[in-house]
Amino acid sequence: MIRLLYFASLRDRLGMDREELALPEEVKNVAALRRYLAARGAPWNQVFDEAETVLAAVNQEMAQDDTPVRDGDEVGFFPPVTGG
Repeated sequence: MIRLLYFASLRDRLGMDREELALPEEVKNVAALRRYLAARGAPWNQVFDEAETVLAAVNQEMAQDDTPVRDGDEVGFFPPVTGG
């Protein structure tokens, strides 16, 4: 199982702030996890559309698309933050 956390506008758009997911065998990294989530259909495909900028953290460390995802990990997704 992995724990997924959704922050800020993602939480609002998805209607949830967290979930646990049995890690599918084909999901080996953050990019594959994004594709898996997008395949759920609306609103997931809109949130995780390739044109959308969604940042990720694995175990509270900033992650890139090629960052591995393993059973027991916590993966957080959040929109970019701007400020001054």
